[in-house]
Amino acid sequence: MTLYHRDKSTEIHNGDSLQVLRTLPDSSVDACVTDPPYGLAFMGKRWDYDVPSAELWSEVLRVLRPGGHLLAFAGTRTQHRMAVRIEDAGFEIRDMIAWVYGSGFPKSLDVSKAIDKAAGAEREVVGCDEQKAKQQTRAVGTASFGDYAGNPGNITAPATEAAQQWQGWGTALKPALEPITVARKPLTGTVAENVLQHGTGALNVDGCRVATSETLQGSTVPNDIRGGAFAAGHNPNPRDIAAYRQSDLGRFPANLIHDGSEEVVGLFPEDGEASAARFFYCAKADSSERRNSKHPTVKPVALMRYLVRLVTPLGGVVLDPFAGSGTTIEAARLEHCRAIGIEREAEYCADILERLRQGVLF
Repeated sequence: MTLYHRDKSTEIHNGDSLQVLRTLPDSSVDACVTDPPYGLAFMGKRWDYDVPSAELWSEVLRVLRPGGHLLAFAGTRTQHRMAVRIEDAGFEIRDMIAWVYGSGFPKSLDVSKAIDKAAGAEREVVGCDEQKAKQQTRAVGTASFGDYAGNPGNITAPATEAAQQWQGWGTALKPALEPITVARKPLTGTVAENVLQHGTGALNVDGCRVATSETLQGSTVPNDIRGGAFAAGHNPNPRDIAAYRQSDLGRFPANLIHDGSEEVVGLFPEDGEASAARFFYCAKADSSERRNSKHPTVKPVALMRYLVRLVTPLGGVVLDPFAGSGTTIEAARLEHCRAIGIEREAEYCADILERLRQGVLF
């Protein structure tokens, strides 16, 4: 099924991504911004049992114009597989953007509890961490998740000597970032030649600078989000550093995005080069941004708008072969770009249509 926006600027395809991609013309898309399966079997979802194949990325490469960029989210455990398959398809890996956040919850196995469970030993409840219970319940949407089943905030004491020995050991770190692979289709000639011929091959630096209240080149820029919020880069050439900083449009984009949470901002000093205010910030999607979608990995529209703006010329065509709940599609429309979304699950296609209706885009 294919649904078009009334002005033919948006296409939503309900079908297999690889099969639909094969129907699209060569060099017909300016950029691809997508949140593909991470290959983690997230929440037991069948579509998340592997990262996309090199064959699929080859089709994305084919439909992109020369120099067109691909931005693809990934999981920290499978980022390497995602990047390798993208590279094997013929893309040039240009960079990686890290989206850092403070609301992740560690899905770690408590080794001590596992040892007692295997031994059939019952642990004594010695207290309750209510805050931990609320965090765990909020993180998974239920009070039943692995070790946390039934009483997620219970504090228990080891029942066996072996469990005592391994008290405090786990199996995972707290998730605090999602990597985004930045890749580009090979150019035709030089960057200048490619940009003039195809309109692709470069990044929208000024459109994605970080606004600042500091005085840059004699001007004071209001502390608002003007096209983004990234930091000044570091370059061994002092003249280049000055060029990055001395712009009344804001600071040069960096490959880090953060969610503005106290936990993340607290990692940066309040002043100096590493201040969190020098980086683009975007919080995780809240309930209002989900638009009633049941999709488990909804991304914030502000983040997707920033990414679309970074790699897409004004009025260009943005492709998302894993459209999910449609945040990339909405972001593209808000950035005055045309959009092509592909989603296999009919349920999520319905979510996309509802999102677009609520956004008065249809």
